Amino acid sequence: MTNPRETDLYPPIKALLMAQGYEVKSEIGAVDVVAIREGEEPVLVELKRGFTLTLVQQGIARQAISDVVYLAIEKPKGKLIKAHTALCRRLGLGLITVRLRDSFVEVLADPAPFTPRKSPKRKARLLREFARREGDPNAGGATRAGIITSYRQDALKCAGFLQANGPSKGADVAKGAEVPTATRIMAADHYGWFERVERGVYGLTSRGVEGLKAYGKPT
Repeated sequence: MTNPRETDLYPPIKALLMAQGYEVKSEIGAVDVVAIREGEEPVLVELKRGFTLTLVQQGIARQAISDVVYLAIEKPKGKLIKAHTALCRRLGLGLITVRLRDSFVEVLADPAPFTPRKSPKRKARLLREFARREGDPNAGGATRAGIITSYRQDALKCAGFLQANGPSKGADVAKGAEVPTATRIMAADHYGWFERVERGVYGLTSRGVEGLKAYGKPT
């Protein structure tokens, strides 16, 4: 379809609702689409070609009129639709997509109260990292690549010990740097800072030296 318009969404949406026994009319007051079935809450649908903040705000505003509010958009390309659907569910909004080339309509979410599913594991991981993190070394909103985690802090301690003492046994690094997991950290070498010199003995690589310069020696 060349140069599709917002109004092109209406016929497929109307056909879907009429097939379910609704009487459907467009542009009633500020609402794009209103569908009525006797004895039920009115169904309100807001139409937009794309998923925008304005569309979401319109949907939320319509919830003052009815509990059954849908957002209808042209079926998007890519993976964003999953995030759009999750957002609508959290807001108690329905979401409908329309594939304009053949008028295929898909209801991805129905309006309903939302109760977030809690993740005890993620909560425990968050609190564990908070407890292990020394000080507050990051600026809020920083990119993930440069974040100083408790793991990176431990790796910096190991690197600092090796820079000061030269290649050392894992047990000596663990004791001297006060990092019980030192051997595991150096063996995993996630940052490329460590090298195995001989069995059980690790040294600091040039990348490790750069890491200490970039993040600062541990205090």
